Amino acid sequence: MAEVGSKRRILIVDDEAAVCALLGERLGPAGFDCQTSSSGEHALELLASQTFDAIISDLNMPGISGLELLESARKEHPLSAFLMVTGVNDLSVAIQAMKQGADDYLVKPFQFDVVLASVRRALETKGMAKQLENYRRHLEEMVEQRTRQVQAAMKRIELTYDETLEALGDALDLRDNETAGHSQRVSRYCIEIAKAMGVEPERLKHIERGSRLHDIGKIGIPDAILLKPGKLTPEEKQIMEAHARIGYNLVSRIAFLAPAAEIVLTHQERFDGTGYPQGLLGDEIPLGARIFAVADTLDAMTSDRPYRRALPFSAAQEEIKRESGRQFDPEVVKVFFALPEQTWQTIRTEVTNHRPRTHAHVPVNLGSPVPIPSVATDPQSLQPNKSKGR
Repeated sequence: MAEVGSKRRILIVDDEAAVCALLGERLGPAGFDCQTSSSGEHALELLASQTFDAIISDLNMPGISGLELLESARKEHPLSAFLMVTGVNDLSVAIQAMKQGADDYLVKPFQFDVVLASVRRALETKGMAKQLENYRRHLEEMVEQRTRQVQAAMKRIELTYDETLEALGDALDLRDNETAGHSQRVSRYCIEIAKAMGVEPERLKHIERGSRLHDIGKIGIPDAILLKPGKLTPEEKQIMEAHARIGYNLVSRIAFLAPAAEIVLTHQERFDGTGYPQGLLGDEIPLGARIFAVADTLDAMTSDRPYRRALPFSAAQEEIKRESGRQFDPEVVKVFFALPEQTWQTIRTEVTNHRPRTHAHVPVNLGSPVPIPSVATDPQSLQPNKSKGR
């Protein structure tokens, strides 16, 4: 379209040269830059390389008719005004042309004040349409820009959430068993198994967060029980088992963590129904918690403990296979064995290399300031499956 302040460009199309000349002579002095064409074919050639504010075309022309020209012009130049020229006997066709997108029609013989008024009215209408289109595009750009900004902000917030969870998980690890990186490794193990089971991306995030915070309820367990080196009494065991519900009550109140809270509540359930706190059986246990059970045992057995060195991966495999159908979901076990052993070693290496050196072997006490005692190496504590029962 012509820039503000410049003459409006008009293309006059008619197979009668006298008509083109007459319209050009009358519209030129009124402030329009007129160009003429003797056929629809020639007009399309001009429209392919130039832009016009308005097109005035005769209805009946040899070759490409006015209606055919109108159809092409509307597709390629939707913001150009289109006026159809017709004789008195073709008024019904002219009206049909308007239904097909023409902005107005002019009747021969011309009344030039009517022609001028019609052209100006059509240009004004198209001008408003152009402004509306510009506003719409600007609005879409603003919406896209704001959407990108919101998405970027959400990503930053989510990153901050995850960094906070990682730090909290590290602190919990060091308080409970002096095993740096335990929660992060277990979380990564869970994600690998869940992906292999076809879990959708949104649910993966909940599994990751739930596994990272599985033991958060232990901040409510007295150190005298949590760090006790020997076997717990029945009363102490009952208090220890409360950590699942304590953690659930903490996490479920946080909106973005609420979907992950089910893993915190059910991470000590067993597939055979002998776990706690609800004694869930089989598929009653959320999938994330069933996956966690395998991942947690894998990391517990292949990590150093104060009372023993890390066991080989083959020992963890044997334990997981032996407990399939009892402690573990057989389907999860099947997927675990289908994944290459190198997967777990790569995760362990990456977590170890990623962790700041200042975090290693630094006891963190989130409860009362009770020093962390050494753990006695009694025969029961050497059984990895039993030691994780707390």
